[in-house]
This record gives sequence, structure tokens and C-alpha cells, in this order.
Amino acid sequence: MAYDLEEQEQLASLKSWWKQYGNLITWVLIIALAAYAGWTGWKTYQRNQAAQAALLYEELQKGVTAKDNARVQRAAADVTSKFGKTLYAQMGALAAAKSAFDNGDLKTAKTQLQWVIDNGASDEYKAIAKLRLAGVLLDEKAFDEGLKVLSGDFPEQFAGAVADRKGDILTAQSKIEDAKAAYKTALEKTGEQNPARQLIQLKLDAIGGSAKAAA
Repeated sequence: MAYDLEEQEQLASLKSWWKQYGNLITWVLIIALAAYAGWTGWKTYQRNQAAQAALLYEELQKGVTAKDNARVQRAAADVTSKFGKTLYAQMGALAAAKSAFDNGDLKTAKTQLQWVIDNGASDEYKAIAKLRLAGVLLDEKAFDEGLKVLSGDFPEQFAGAVADRKGDILTAQSKIEDAKAAYKTALEKTGEQNPARQLIQLKLDAIGGSAKAAA
């Protein structure tokens, strides 16, 4: 009987405790389970998005191989509009920009590059887009606009390429001393084994730069 009494007391205590905290615990469990379900659902959604984006990117690459710019632009429009948060969208826009540029459609090339700059999730892809956009603007002789594109922050590994592009624009503007300084910076920021160094040095020499200063 003593055991039964003790058991009854424990049961009564448990009932009292549950009455006081049961609802709170239930809601905590519901929230935790909902959060887990949401997280797994989101992961599944992301995988599905990436898989569908990959198919569109494959279609885009087929257009590139066939040199079919219209096909490339259609696929790029689909992947950026439907799967804009994926890396495939950024890669697709960059590829579409090059295809448009190769076909003399600078307006579309700029639009695709600007999309990456405005919507890209990767700083590296944004940097590539800015460098290419500055190159298009250089071809259009929109020099000040090109320099503006290059004035923002870039990942450190792009420092040499950015300075090199600035040198190209400044040379086109006949701002030779500024161009020399930009090319020298480009050399300083470009690794010794990087084949781009030779071209930068050639451009520096062509405008009367000091090879010794650039070393």
C-alpha cells in the first residue's frame, strides 16, 4: 500500500506539473517540428530549383555551341526569371552577355551584365560582370561610366584586373600619367606566373611607362 500511495502522489504531482507546463511544452514541440519540416522542405525546394535551373543552363550552352544567340537569350531569360537565386542564373547571364556581345548587340550584353551586378549572390560573379561591363562601355567610348563601374569594392583577387581595365579606359581618354599608374598597380597586383602580366607590361611600355617601376 505504501508503494501505491507513493505512486499516486507521483502521479498527482505529474498531473499538476503537466497542467501548469503541458501547453507550453506542446507548443514548443509544435514549433520545433514545424521549423524542422520547414527547413527540410526548403532544402528540397532548393535542390529542385537547382536541378531545373541546370536543365535550362544546359539548353543555353547548347545555344552557345550552335552560335544561336536567339536561343541563348531565350534560355537566359528563363533561367534568370524563374531561378534567379541560383548560380546557374548568374552563369547564364554572363554567357548570354558574351553571346550578345559577339553578335554586336551591346545593349543586350549590358543588360545581362547589369542583371548579374544587381542580382548576383556571388561577389566573384559580380566582379566579372563589372569588368566585362566596363569593357563594353570602353568600346562604346562611355569612359566616365566605365570608370564608375570600376570604382566600387571588388574581391582582392580581382585587384589586378580592375587596375588593368582602368588603365585601358584612361589610355583611351589620353590620360597617360593616370594610365601608367593604373598599369603599374595592375602589375603589382598580378602574380608573377600570371600570363596577363606580359600584356599589361606591353601596354605600359606602349604609353612610355617605366619597365623598372612596373617590376
